[in-house]
Amino acid sequence: MVEKTDRRLPTREGPDTAGERSAPAAPEAAGAPATERTDAELLVAASVLLADAALTARQSGAELTGALFSWRFGLQALRRPGWALGTAVACAQALTSPSGLGFGANGGLIGELARMAGNMTYRRPAKVAMAVDAFALRIEAAAVEHPNLDSTAARRFTDAMVAGNRLEALRALGALIELLGVTRALTTVSPVIMELLALLGMLDENPVNDGFSWVTLAGGVPTTDPFLGLPSSVLKFLNPGPGRAERTDPDPILAKVLATSRNDVVSYVNDIGALGNHGLSLLRRIACADGAVRHVLLLPGTSFGLLSNSTPQDLIGAFDGILRTDTTYTRAVKKLLLRAGVPTGSELMIVGHSLGGITAMNLAADVEVSSTYRVTHVVAVGSPVDNKRPADHTTQVISLVNKHDVIPGLDGRGPASPNDIPESWVELAWKDESYDYPLSHAPQAYSDALRGEFTHYREQVNKLISAYDGEVVGNQPYMLRDK
Repeated sequence: MVEKTDRRLPTREGPDTAGERSAPAAPEAAGAPATERTDAELLVAASVLLADAALTARQSGAELTGALFSWRFGLQALRRPGWALGTAVACAQALTSPSGLGFGANGGLIGELARMAGNMTYRRPAKVAMAVDAFALRIEAAAVEHPNLDSTAARRFTDAMVAGNRLEALRALGALIELLGVTRALTTVSPVIMELLALLGMLDENPVNDGFSWVTLAGGVPTTDPFLGLPSSVLKFLNPGPGRAERTDPDPILAKVLATSRNDVVSYVNDIGALGNHGLSLLRRIACADGAVRHVLLLPGTSFGLLSNSTPQDLIGAFDGILRTDTTYTRAVKKLLLRAGVPTGSELMIVGHSLGGITAMNLAADVEVSSTYRVTHVVAVGSPVDNKRPADHTTQVISLVNKHDVIPGLDGRGPASPNDIPESWVELAWKDESYDYPLSHAPQAYSDALRGEFTHYREQVNKLISAYDGEVVGNQPYMLRDK
């Protein structure tokens, strides 16, 4: 069963609205049309109603199926066979009739077998029809903010996905790539990548990958993949390393970057870029202006070279980090903090890019870490962290999102998602027209944006982390390994 989450209108904002999640939206300019924004909100509101109806229909089908094949019903059938026959016929009609649940059996051995049979025979129950319409409305809402999604070529692709016509979808995707190139095509569809993957899982003949789609519809984080339906527990066995941290010396390029680094979000992003993604991380000690000694931990993201390598910064680690909090990366970082001798009770800020941001939130969510150190700030750059929560409610979470970056949407909260983040979080999002994905995900893209057009976001973040202003008295890189 999918657990529902709170559903509110989206607030992932850009420079044309309010940059900060906790701030009220800026008023419309006098005489400026507000119809586009209102239309998008109405589309999302309608998608929420359809999603709730689809989830309710799914639950009703499971309860009706469970009741029909329960031992209690069988016992009553022995006592009152006439009543039982009439009840069974009525239940079967409700489960299979187009005017009822439309082949909505699910749950339990018999219900799941019936559901699988429906999948493989292309039966589309009412719950699936409503879910597909809900995803279609989300795509429509995203197109208001991302006009590239409303182009003829992109519309052909998304319409084919909504219709469940995979052959036409492949042709349309090929035409889109031929027209725009691979990177621009990925950038075009990136705002609705989760919706498209959910449609793929829901409308194919594979009966075991539907869980991804239903969790995405409910606004949760899927624990299975959209193609084969493999559970997240598989990743636990693929990423079992206990984690290891060893002190190392910076190479000349890294040393040069660190020599000029300071308490500035752009400087931190540049430092992470210089660390690379081959296993290095950095622990910084700062003698702050108020006399306190605080620590900053810098965590880079994923190496895309191999599915798995000898460091926690690999693709297996990335998927594992999204789905779980206890990972090889978090275990290695905890050993880093112990090896470095960071005193108990020390104030700690963790800045991470991509997988590094995910790991930063996983560390903040770890009760052992939060009880040993005071995690004051988490700064996540281009990271899918919206589903995670720190153990200490006073931890300030700052999320930086380039809306053309695919990766932050992997937490299930895209531009048209009805789910929201806590009021205390600060989320700053923008559209950077200079970079297509995957360049839009690079630390350099975020650094350039914060130095340029969105320098006001840089100033806002620097003000939030000003407690760490002071003299850098230690920069120690560590090499993290799986084992």
